[in-house]
Amino acid sequence: MQFISQYLPEIISPPPARTGNLINDSYGYQWLEVDLGQRTKIAAVATQGRYGSSDWLTSYLLMFSDTGHNWKQHRQEDSIGSFPGNSNADSVVQYKLQQPAVARFLRLLPLRWNPSGRMGLRLEAYGCPHTSDVLSLRGGGLAYRLSPGPRRSSGEVVSLEFKTARSSGTLLQAEGEGGLGLSLELERGKLLLLTRGTERPPSSEPRRVASLGSLLDDQQWHRLAVERRGSQLNVTVDEHAAERLRLPAEFPASLAPPPVQLSVAAARGLVSERNFDGCLENLVYNGLDLVELFKSKDRRVTVGNVTFSCAESVSVAVTFPGPRSFLRLPGAAPSLSEGVSVGLQFRTWNDAGLLLTFDLPEEGGVAWLYLSEARLRLQIHKAGGALLELSAGSALNDGLWHSVELTSGRGRLTIAVDTEERGVANAGHPVAAGSQLFFGGCPAAEDTQDCKNPFGVFQGCMRLLRLEDQPVDLIKVQQRLLGNYSHLQIDMCGIIDRCSPSRCEHGGRCTQSWTAFRCNCSASGYSGATCHSSVYEQSCEAYKHNGNTSGHFYIDVDGSGPIRPQLVYCNMTEENTWMEIRHNNTELTGVRPSAGVDQHSVHFDYSAEEEQLLAAISQSEHCEQELSYRCRKSRLLNTPEGSPFSWWLGGPGPGRVQTYWGGAQPGSRQCACGLRGDCVDPQHYCNCDADRTDWAEDSGLLTHEESLPVRSLVLGDIQRAGSEAAYRVGPLRCYGDKNFWNAAFFDKETSYLHFPTFHGELSADISFLFKTTASSGVFLENLGIKDFIRIELSSSTRVVFSLDVGDGPLEVRVESSVPLNDDRWHRVRAERNVREASLRLDALPAARRGAPADGHLHLQLNSQLFIGGTASRQKGFRGCIRALQLNGVTLDLEERARITPGVRAGCPGHCGSYGSLCRNRGRCAERANGFLCDCGLSAHTGAFCHTEVSASFLPGTTVSYTFKQPHESGRNSSARPSSVYSDTTLRGEDVSLSFRTNQSPALLLYVSSHHGESLALLINKHGEEAFILKEFLRGSLTLLSPGSEDVDPELSPLASLGFTGCLSVVRFNPVSPLKAALLSSALVFVPLHVALESCCCFSPVGSDVLSGVSYFLPFSLSAVDQSGSAGSGQPLVNAVRTDSALIGGVIAVAIFLIASGLALTARFLYRRKETYGNQEAGGVKQEDSGDFTFTTQRDSQSVSTENPKEYFI
Repeated sequence: MQFISQYLPEIISPPPARTGNLINDSYGYQWLEVDLGQRTKIAAVATQGRYGSSDWLTSYLLMFSDTGHNWKQHRQEDSIGSFPGNSNADSVVQYKLQQPAVARFLRLLPLRWNPSGRMGLRLEAYGCPHTSDVLSLRGGGLAYRLSPGPRRSSGEVVSLEFKTARSSGTLLQAEGEGGLGLSLELERGKLLLLTRGTERPPSSEPRRVASLGSLLDDQQWHRLAVERRGSQLNVTVDEHAAERLRLPAEFPASLAPPPVQLSVAAARGLVSERNFDGCLENLVYNGLDLVELFKSKDRRVTVGNVTFSCAESVSVAVTFPGPRSFLRLPGAAPSLSEGVSVGLQFRTWNDAGLLLTFDLPEEGGVAWLYLSEARLRLQIHKAGGALLELSAGSALNDGLWHSVELTSGRGRLTIAVDTEERGVANAGHPVAAGSQLFFGGCPAAEDTQDCKNPFGVFQGCMRLLRLEDQPVDLIKVQQRLLGNYSHLQIDMCGIIDRCSPSRCEHGGRCTQSWTAFRCNCSASGYSGATCHSSVYEQSCEAYKHNGNTSGHFYIDVDGSGPIRPQLVYCNMTEENTWMEIRHNNTELTGVRPSAGVDQHSVHFDYSAEEEQLLAAISQSEHCEQELSYRCRKSRLLNTPEGSPFSWWLGGPGPGRVQTYWGGAQPGSRQCACGLRGDCVDPQHYCNCDADRTDWAEDSGLLTHEESLPVRSLVLGDIQRAGSEAAYRVGPLRCYGDKNFWNAAFFDKETSYLHFPTFHGELSADISFLFKTTASSGVFLENLGIKDFIRIELSSSTRVVFSLDVGDGPLEVRVESSVPLNDDRWHRVRAERNVREASLRLDALPAARRGAPADGHLHLQLNSQLFIGGTASRQKGFRGCIRALQLNGVTLDLEERARITPGVRAGCPGHCGSYGSLCRNRGRCAERANGFLCDCGLSAHTGAFCHTEVSASFLPGTTVSYTFKQPHESGRNSSARPSSVYSDTTLRGEDVSLSFRTNQSPALLLYVSSHHGESLALLINKHGEEAFILKEFLRGSLTLLSPGSEDVDPELSPLASLGFTGCLSVVRFNPVSPLKAALLSSALVFVPLHVALESCCCFSPVGSDVLSGVSYFLPFSLSAVDQSGSAGSGQPLVNAVRTDSALIGGVIAVAIFLIASGLALTARFLYRRKETYGNQEAGGVKQEDSGDFTFTTQRDSQSVSTENPKEYFI
């Protein structure tokens, strides 16, 4: 290792201890250039200020070159900006280059220095000489023909380094027999991997497999390595762009069958226009230096049009990096030019910006040549108006070099792009440039009035500038001998491809400008600045706790991890939330004997990919899959001692052979009946093994997760005459989420859990839920030498995400309008990537902070990860944390909490956060992992008591619910109900139902007591709801058409009304008779001609009238039976006989008499009664009509708080 020390302006090695040089005029656009004498591999640089002074640099840029031209800025892997310098004059700051640079020339550009001093510098560069065999190819190439015979190696490795100024050409090609081959070709500055298979004719186009690298035509050295191991191919460009590929099946185990030829920089022959044009070095195949072989006259190597040096054409480029960049050049003398001729080449990522502007002295106008919408446009203006507009080209912001020609003469004005697309117009008179031309932008307004730019500055590179067919010497411009400029980088093109390698994850599409990149995440299933965070939940359990009901959902089992989202069905109708993953055949499928077929084999293709299936099974608490076999003279497993006739394959990959059946244990070679001991033949362990002519069945659930899912099924005993069988493999069903409920409780501020260092260098996402009663505390912290990451509750309403990746601390805050220390679960999601840091709290909008444009990229941490506290044991968190995930990986808090003092595994109490999901009087019940909605007191059902229970009623259909009788003491007729059970007496009856019907009048509900009191709810002849009520002790409740012998004599005329239509969510106090009838497990006799059918009342049906009504009838009726629940009776469907056609005719005649009689009795029998308590009753207006007197309240809660009234008939 050698070192070189530079004291301005001379090189000394080794350096004596003396004062470094001083630049008296400290202004920008200065640099220190070092000629190392030969190409050198530079590994590190060190800087120091001027001895005993206040002169030192605080930041600088490093550039390298082989020729002293076409400089390339060196960028550290974790930063695209400058290098930090010194903080004083004496200390030495050394930086090891993460990727050594090979160059002859080194240039250091000061950016900032001590404001109290001037530029002062001592420099050392550490490295060693670089030697290599270099080839220069101008359309030529090199071919290496391998010797026939067996190969010693199981693979091939080819490596080389190349540089070129052309964007296309064949770099590497390997050919075998039959046209089989691989090739690597430059196309538009990228390297394409192409394959040619034997099934294609030799003249056909090869298949594109991958694209690697970008901007490879920049005349800088790039390294290429190709490694083949079997069918695996690894291709790497510049250590950053790498692809791991699997070759098509037609490729053999070696690169190609012998003989084989490896062509370098040649496509079709050793000399061709399609061949590579540039320089190569370090060309090695399987450890053999091919250039050395050629020099030693090895006959296996042939070359054409090759020289052993690298001859480069000098092309000086200029970079316009920012908004203050411009280049001013003098125009031609007016007497020498009757028009204008300007040529240049440019490359950029921006779709807009000014390329060139100049005044038109004779016309008093101005010309603008600019980019707009990635097209080249020319505008000629005079006196504020546009005289002429031209456009040419498209998609010119692709980062490639594009040539532009602007010419004017003989009345014609022409712009051309890439010598192909042109825009031509008749100018009418010559267009000549003024005394100066401005490229890329204009000086500041206070510096000039001669340049105006309404189109924005140009950010990109230019080269090969020509004025009036004469090249512009940009080196003279750099030396201030020609024209003027500001904020330019001359003799280099500083373009960067921010999309190679792409920072967009999960298939997001990367687009870029000169200063930034953007990710289009549409249709990817991910969101964020880099498409890092999944937009889907990780399980059906998580969807349920968001309030979702059963349906198809996308789940992303590993969040931001590499596994893609999958579509599953979430069944939330049971106590557990089931996830179902279906395959291509879940139906019962018959199998019959086929001639010449001894076995029937079937393979199951699942809707999810392999890694999705395995991750879903691993994450779930329980998984199962139904496996059933129906048989007639078709044996299944035989005996445990014999060979099985049938088997199945299950588990990861193609699966392992399994010889047990559903309901049995792995390895038992039995069916469920053998395990229970109830098979039809005790000599066998499966029903089907009895080999009987009667149909039999062996079925059960497979629950051993290591054997799931079922991949294939092989049935063996199906070839005999008379054999019949049918099989069914159900969908994979899983419930529970081990990660969602994984929690820990921190009961002290000094309590914490620690885990290994978090590695989230370029992308990091953290998500968890917390609940606490404390007002502050640190949730998570991980430290590095300088970098850190922390999430904390800084106050009762604020969560803060803070981090440092080397550019200084950055904070993202989210404020909540409600306290966060309410002992309810709150969700936190934090993300950091190379573009921004973001923080989400519950459903609040995300807070974001952008990262510095040229800042550090890598988050470098090295300490342990602390959860619930910090390394200093201060500001710890008191409360619960659960479902903690870092980059999609769940940390097992419970396992670590079991061995950590001060921390408890698990965290109960979920109803406080999720209880509101239980609707319609459903009650939240706590579970160890989650909660359950108890719908026992609700007329609804479902996971959240949200599903209506409805039934369609035909004429004569009846549901009767019988209450338990009260104690004998309650039957004392001298005692009022309120005095019998004063401790449980209700203030009134709470009745609610919804219905749909086109019948009027109709009876909806009838309630009778053990002592003859009753209540009836009906629809009058105008289609309005009405009720008739007498005080009663609770006895029975009937929906529709009660028998006349059970009805109060005063209400017996109403019994014949009946009801045809749909009733839904019927509730009488705590009793739901319709729900009990439809969902009861008890066997209920239903006559075939009149059935109670479940339906949905709120589906549009013809012209039915849709009505919904909720009643709260505030009467003091009897209390519930203290010996049992009020709802302990059983529903009886059709307990009252259906009416005959004859009775139906009588009813039609009686309706008129009933309506007339009730109209008279309602006028005289109506009376009002004081309500209970001290409330005063309001008056009720009597309707003078022939209808039933009624009242309707649609909100039971509002009625209970106003003046409830009682009505008697």
